[in-house]
Amino acid sequence: MSQLVPETDIRDFLRTRRARLTPEQAGLAPHPGARRVPGLRREEVAQLAGVSVDYYVRLERGRTTSVSAAVLNAVAHALQLDDTERDHLFALANPTGQRADTTTAQRARPGLLRVLENVTDVPALLLGHRLDVLAVNHLARALYGDFESLPAGEPNMARYMFLAPEARDLYADWPETARENVGMLHLYASHHPRDPRLAQLVGELSAGGRDFRRWWSEHDVYQLSRTKSSVTVAVF
Repeated sequence: MSQLVPETDIRDFLRTRRARLTPEQAGLAPHPGARRVPGLRREEVAQLAGVSVDYYVRLERGRTTSVSAAVLNAVAHALQLDDTERDHLFALANPTGQRADTTTAQRARPGLLRVLENVTDVPALLLGHRLDVLAVNHLARALYGDFESLPAGEPNMARYMFLAPEARDLYADWPETARENVGMLHLYASHHPRDPRLAQLVGELSAGGRDFRRWWSEHDVYQLSRTKSSVTVAVF
């Protein structure tokens, strides 16, 4: 798989965003009769964004070559996207084809390692591309065990979350935290659509269980910006 973000990803992302928004929530007058689709219809999104139905349909089909930032902003506003979702939409509409460097091993910057060494009161991890675990402090090592023992031998937070049985017992809020991991991978994928290691990871996690497959198909995105529970995580 050479490209992880095909044209269908912008289609599925926009489809899932409009499916969650009712006409009433969008400020539209309800139409009488039964609706055939959940949430907003394509023509309703077009109306809210101030573009033609044909233009919006082409956008949702992945024909984004000449789409302007103004149109993307209008669609984001119509669908009531948050800042993370808006960033994701722009990345999907204008894929750079950026390939993450897979020939050179990721390394935590010395300054971050020093910060990690000074965190002694909570478990702390440094995460890189694809949520790869680059470094952990003593408490995190005691809490999570040996990341190297995971399948495929590559320390990765999403792999631990979905493939290590003890993860479900460790996290009282496992479903929420696991879904956030999926959302972070989706966000990364839109910015690095040609990362073969990410494609391999998604395939591995999809084969590993239905939870990942279901949440991946929902196309939610998540940007880590806070400390969860007692675990401090830094992503760079």
